Amino acid sequence: MSRDVITDEAWELIKDVFPPARTRGRPPVDRRMVVEATAWRFRTGTAWRDLPERFGNWNTMYKNFRRWAADGVWEDLLTHVQKRASLQGEIDWVVSVDSSIARVHQHGATLPRDTGAPANYKKYGPEPPDHAIGRSRGGLTTKIHLVCDGQARALAFVLTGGQIADTSMFTDTLDEIHVRGRGPARTRPDRVLADKGYPSKKNRAWLREHGIKATIPERDDQIAHRRKRPGRPINFGLEQQQRYKGRNVVERCFSFIKQWRGLASRYDKTATSYAAGLNLAAALQWI
Repeated sequence: MSRDVITDEAWELIKDVFPPARTRGRPPVDRRMVVEATAWRFRTGTAWRDLPERFGNWNTMYKNFRRWAADGVWEDLLTHVQKRASLQGEIDWVVSVDSSIARVHQHGATLPRDTGAPANYKKYGPEPPDHAIGRSRGGLTTKIHLVCDGQARALAFVLTGGQIADTSMFTDTLDEIHVRGRGPARTRPDRVLADKGYPSKKNRAWLREHGIKATIPERDDQIAHRRKRPGRPINFGLEQQQRYKGRNVVERCFSFIKQWRGLASRYDKTATSYAAGLNLAAALQWI
């Protein structure tokens, strides 16, 4: 039984995203085979050198994967499938935000890195000096800060070292939302659901400034501090509590992504390559 994940129907939807095959020089590489080889590699967490022979020369597959990663093609793939869903009115704009840790394997931690450099990895940006690798209680780790729609499909993400606090990346993660449609790209959700790792004054002020409703419970220490001072408390009554139950979609989104072993643990040396795998897995989930 075939273990391929790029079906004929899926390929018809995404084939135009990838650069056209060269018409001069060596015989062109099958673009669909490169995508399938990339999916196989991230699903299994195997080294590129161990690709099955049916994919052809492993180095050819790897070079095409890296070239497309540097050119932002994998990011374009996720944007492409999100646009299709937007045009069909399938996106639930009550979004959820959370983060998840991926342990960095020793094969992915061999490049020099500046751990004092800015940590977040931006789309289409250069490779960050720290390669989105940090040291936390779990050792060398990468943290995925992700926002998904109400149907557990990734809208955007940011990579940092594992020691970076969730709340400090809240606005940066939401700023990465950029879903195209018939008109201007949509960048703001209707409502944001998040857990007690995010209820800072800065985050709430940013949400108010951008006209985004929020369902974020306060921590116990914040509640106690508020009681000592006059002012209107955060409304988190029965209606908000019922809404908050929908936050489990982001956990389900991470569950889907981390079924790919090459994403549950990080084997890639660069943030660019690891982000490419995340974009591919997220795009296939949308399809």
